[in-house]
Amino acid sequence: MNQLYLCSEYQKLYLSLIEQADLPDLAVTSKIEDANIVLADPPKLAQQIEKAQNLEWLQSTYAGCDALLAQNKRDYLLTNVRGIFGPLMSEYVFGQLLTLTRHLAHYRDAQSQKQWSVLPYQSLINRKMVILGTGSIGAHVAATAKHFGMQVTGVSRSGKLATSFDTVVTTAQLTSQLSDADVVVSTLPSTPETKGLLSHPTLSACNGAILFNVGRGPVLEESALIDAIEHKHIRHAVLDVFANEPLDSTHPFWTHPDITVTPHISAISFPDQVFAIFADNYQRWHQGSALQYTVDFDLGY
Repeated sequence: MNQLYLCSEYQKLYLSLIEQADLPDLAVTSKIEDANIVLADPPKLAQQIEKAQNLEWLQSTYAGCDALLAQNKRDYLLTNVRGIFGPLMSEYVFGQLLTLTRHLAHYRDAQSQKQWSVLPYQSLINRKMVILGTGSIGAHVAATAKHFGMQVTGVSRSGKLATSFDTVVTTAQLTSQLSDADVVVSTLPSTPETKGLLSHPTLSACNGAILFNVGRGPVLEESALIDAIEHKHIRHAVLDVFANEPLDSTHPFWTHPDITVTPHISAISFPDQVFAIFADNYQRWHQGSALQYTVDFDLGY
């Protein structure tokens, strides 16, 4: 009998879903020491993972597993959640992008003051979007951009052409793509290779781009962003993730007129979708088949 330990802010909901699913040879335990399988929110579990002495497989409820990868314990199979965040990220990116390019905040203010105040705007058609990360999230954002008539360049470690992108370049070629970029979107995970990738050298290559960071906070060098905005390299930054969360109340991002801050909500893990991935992986586990969405501890994703 497999022993499952749950560790999530949606504990009760996951328990209900498990009961409804009636997965074979699976029992829930309240003791992490007894569990060979864990379903968990990485930040919530990280500090007690060393107690999981019998752990064989851990299903993360998040796409990002930074909190777990930072721990010393690595003698288990780690899987994450993929394939469900692309639509949510696209909603966020284009909701924010259209708010900026179509001056929607201005018109809300003008309405409150009963003013007929028209501002010129440019269409997204033929504008260039550079997306850092060509995985499932980046690909979905790219597909949405194509629907708006944008030209889309992807950036990845390999530079291999991916679905929905017009072109894909390697990370080493990133800077060369930024001078004519209208929009830059980072969907990257936090790894040793991506940390600080958006820094003075890369941001200063931009020429008035709108910047999004919806991947992980450490990819962006925060001090470099302020400098890039002051020198007009970045027109506006929309940030949903930060190096330290929650963002400290004294942080200058909160009050900067050219920075939009949101509290890591661009794509949340809905329990029913997460559980569908866990249930499928559990059936694979039970049958002795390979699991989906395994995480490489060395690569960080």
